[in-house]
Parts: sequence; structure tokens; C-alpha cells
Amino acid sequence: MSRPRPRYFIGIDNGSQSSKVTVFDAHGRAVSEGRAALRPYDTPRPGVVEHPDDDLWTSIGAASRAALAAFDGDPADVVGVGLCTIRFCRALLKADGTLAQPVMSWMDERVGLPHTDTDPAVARVTTSSGYIGHRMTGRFRDTAANYAGMWPLDPDTWQWTDDDARIAKLGMRREMLFDLVQPGDVLGEVTDAAARHTGIPAGVPVVATANDKAVEALGCGLRTPDTLLVSLGTYVAGMATGPRNVSGATDFWVNYASVPRSYLYESGGVRRGMWTVSWYRDLLGEEVTAEARRAGLSVEDHLNGEAAKVPPGADGLMTVLDWLAPGDAPFRKGTILGFDGRHGRFHIYRSILEALAMTIHDSTARMARELGTSYREVIVSGGGSRSDLMMQIHADVHGVPARRAEASSAAGLGAAICAAVGVGVYAGFEEAVTEMVRPGEVFLPDPRNTALYGRLEAVYRDVREHTDALYRRTHALFG
Repeated sequence: MSRPRPRYFIGIDNGSQSSKVTVFDAHGRAVSEGRAALRPYDTPRPGVVEHPDDDLWTSIGAASRAALAAFDGDPADVVGVGLCTIRFCRALLKADGTLAQPVMSWMDERVGLPHTDTDPAVARVTTSSGYIGHRMTGRFRDTAANYAGMWPLDPDTWQWTDDDARIAKLGMRREMLFDLVQPGDVLGEVTDAAARHTGIPAGVPVVATANDKAVEALGCGLRTPDTLLVSLGTYVAGMATGPRNVSGATDFWVNYASVPRSYLYESGGVRRGMWTVSWYRDLLGEEVTAEARRAGLSVEDHLNGEAAKVPPGADGLMTVLDWLAPGDAPFRKGTILGFDGRHGRFHIYRSILEALAMTIHDSTARMARELGTSYREVIVSGGGSRSDLMMQIHADVHGVPARRAEASSAAGLGAAICAAVGVGVYAGFEEAVTEMVRPGEVFLPDPRNTALYGRLEAVYRDVREHTDALYRRTHALFG
């Protein structure tokens, strides 16, 4: 009796800094992966931030070819592709689906405004997932769950509005819009041209997912309203899931989840969150790099090990993470305050990690109160979750067990889960998550540290009240 052939899924995670493509088996184990960095943004004039040339598609092709080259299995056993791309981008396409102009980044001010219909070559207006989906399949189909923002989508039905006047108000025409499908639906099959570009066999089904944060949440196993996910990336935010579209929320905003008709509640976050950690690491320079080398450690492991020796609360040193000022307070700057003779470079490093945790705890606590819920655990994902120190700080600050996301690419795994559902390997998302997401290591809170952070956070919340007036004055001098 012959053994059944293995089945593999490809998860495409097109992030804001790189494209990552991972091949997963049916139990969610990564068997090969490839990565390609995105090029720096083009900023030809103020407010315009674009991905140069065809960089999204180019990087996905390079990452995919690398993943398939490292794959020891038979490519014929790849049965589905899940496509996840950067949210809040906008792509303007010609009638044949090629770019009429470079893809607008989520940081481009135009994505927060109605489309301006001035270029006669533009036949379609879509998201990054719509554009890449067309490059993969040749079809003008896209997931409804990546249309948060300036789009004529009904958030309750997940369908385009019936109101043509609303579409026109957003600068679009109905024929410009892609056909919508749900997460877990098949967008189409890999075309011959896409197969040559990516190395993925032609004819493999390409399955819709959602927006990148929602797909990451799925790959982390976020399923119940009493679990909080903290995503540690360039943008750090807290997320929870639920079944209802909450209108008029004040302490969070509502996004579309990766499960049809479910929603992701997202707290206020920290822009340049983990970027600030990397900035400080690089600022320390060759001296710390040499210390790490002598200890046989990576720079990150060396910094985390030394910062773990610093007492919780960093002996009163506090960091406020406004390295990128919010739009409603452009005068703000990052702040590190409370220095005295006890403090050194590892105090600063620890205070940055604590600031990330306290900022997110404050915003997610307000979100929980508005939702009428509480969290029994926090899942931490992203590269920062590899740090035991970061994990313990989150457990202590939130006062609940902190679980590390096991997958190195949670968004890639979430995309693979959608693919597994879409091609019928699993009957639904609940079964697929149960079979493909494995829990990571759990860190328990120390009640003494939780109490200390609670008192420190009360002080931390008041810092901007005192610094805003100072930064308004320096902003007038230096911008």
C-alpha cells in the first residue's frame, strides 16, 4: 500500500521592509524559506512615498525562487499559495493589469485621500494584494479583508457599496474596482508567466488572505476575545479579535480579520517601534559589537543579556517613543529622561524595551475597557519576541502570561493556513489553526515587577503633559 503524498503550502509575506516566502507542511512546520529586501522608498516630493519600479513583484519573485531552491521536496506537492501583502497601499493599474505608476506606500499621504482620476491610463484602483494577485493569476480578484481605509466597502457585508455616489465621492468608478472574495477563497491559479518569475508550479491555486496584521494574528493563533496579540515590528500595536463591527470606537479602530465576517480590534501603537531598538543598537557601534563577538553572541543577545542585569524600571530611567511624531502632534520628539550616576548604556536599552511594553499596555487596557473584556494572556510576535528579556518585560507589564509566537514568520504561516482552507485540506479555519499553529514558550509575570510597572506607568502617562510645551518651542527653531 503506497503512502499518501505530502502536501505543502507556500505563504507569501510581503512586508514593509522585505518579502518573505516560506514553504510549510500540513502541520505548519516551515521546511524552507527565502527573503528579499525591498528597496528604499522613492520620495520625489513631500507627502509622496512610493515603492520604486515594480519592487513588490520583483522582491516576491526573488524570495520565492530562493524558498523553492531550498525546498527538498517535490514542487508538485505544493498544493496552495496564500498571498499576504502590506496593508494601506494603493496601486493604480492599466487595463492589462500592469502598473500605471509606482505603488503608493502606506506612508504616502495620497492613500488617506480620495483617488484623483487624472491619468487616462489608469483603468483599475486596487490594493497591493489586488495588484500582486493579478500578477500571480491574471485575474482582477482581491480579498475584501484588505480594504480598510479610503475604499467604498460596506464593513458589515464585506461587499462594495450599492451607492454609486459614495464610489464617485472617493474618486472612483465601479468598473475600476476588483471583484471581491473572502479570506480562504481561491483567487485563481499561478499563470505560466508567474511560474517563471516565482518558481512556483503553474496551475497551483492562489488563495486570498487579508491585510498583513490580520494574517499575522491568524498565524499566531489569535482566536478568542480574551487573548491579546502584541506585534513587534516597525509599527508596534496590540490586537484582539471579535465577531462584531464596532462603530464609533474611541480607543481602538476596527480592521478586517483573516476569518470571514470577523474583525480585528487594533489599539493605538508605536511608529518606529522596533526601529528605535535597532537605532540604539547601531548607535552603540563597534564597541558593543566587539564585546558581543568576544562573548560568542549576536549583538542582540549581548544587549539583552546585559540589560537583563538592570533592575526592572531601569532605576527610574524612562523613554518616550516619539521618534516619529504623530500627525496630530508634529512637534513631538523622542525623550529619555531621569538620568543619574547609576545609568549606563544597558539602562537605556532596557528603558526602550520597557517603554514599548508600557505604551502598548496603556493603549490595550483602554481598548479592553471599551470592549468590556479583559485579557488572560498576551501573545508576542515579531523579531523582538525572540528576546527572553522582552518576553519577561511584557509578562510583567501586562500582568498575565506572555506566550511567544512559535512561527518565525507568523504572517507567512497565516497565509499558509488560508491556503490550506482554500484548497480543502482542512474543513475550516478552526481546524486549520488547531493543526498548524503550535504554542511557543510561556513567560509568567512576577507580581512584584507588575506592581512596580503599574506605579511607573502612572508616571509615564504624564510625561508628555510636561514635555509637549518644550517641544513646541524647539519645533519652532529646528522643525
